[in-house]
Amino acid sequence: MPTLKRGSSGPDILTLQSTLQQLGFDPHGIDGIFGAGTEAAVIAFQTSKGLTPDGVVGPNTIAALQANAAVAGVGVSGTTISASVTAAAASTTVTVTVSQVAKMFPGVPVSNIQTNLPFVVEALTAASLADKDMMLMALATISAETGNFTPLSEFQSKFNTELGGPPFGKYDHRLGNLGPPDGANFRGRGYIQLTGRSNYQVHGAAIGLGNQLITNPKLANQPDIAAKLLASFLKSKESQIRSALAHNNLALARQLVNGGTHGLEAFKAAFNIGKTVIS
Repeated sequence: MPTLKRGSSGPDILTLQSTLQQLGFDPHGIDGIFGAGTEAAVIAFQTSKGLTPDGVVGPNTIAALQANAAVAGVGVSGTTISASVTAAAASTTVTVTVSQVAKMFPGVPVSNIQTNLPFVVEALTAASLADKDMMLMALATISAETGNFTPLSEFQSKFNTELGGPPFGKYDHRLGNLGPPDGANFRGRGYIQLTGRSNYQVHGAAIGLGNQLITNPKLANQPDIAAKLLASFLKSKESQIRSALAHNNLALARQLVNGGTHGLEAFKAAFNIGKTVIS
């Protein structure tokens, strides 16, 4: 069974930190990196439970966390410690209007929002993601990824194409792609810019399309399908996203979708405007 210890990083550490904090052991930051603060919090927790205070999260420490989870309202499963999504958060839906969303997308034709917002709201509601946090997450993601609130295909750029190389050649052997022309075929599409054969396969199947996105990847730009893909991708990272948003860590929330900081400022701007206009 793998363990979590100083120097580890990733979603498991993010949720470990959230769990420790909810149990009253401050890791001094929810950043997904197992550093000195997280180690000290683990040692404090272990000491309080009579465990060997070695700062390593192994089977015994996970079992102790699991035993205390019900009190703090967090969930622990196997080696992955995940912040629980409360029933209240998942079942509380917000009502968003075109005029509200237009304020999050300054300069975007209102007709784009009128056409596309219903698809997004319907898909998020079906996935139990229509509470305020996840609605803002979805809308801010659209702002960062497409800008104009329409599903679209990724443009060719220095980030995806080598100078003089084939279009989208930098993707040809990444994200489950099998070589040319997969990079071009499975370029970013939709509201979330879904990229790579693996993502097209996994999320296409998740929304009931079976293998159709592999044989016809352009379907990812069809508004109803694009909205369902957006919801599916966010659902797959729901626990981590909710934890990041609960700690107002918008950079981490963005990273969980994009893998980096591309579009972060647009994401933050839309999210923060949305917080003030959507009740």
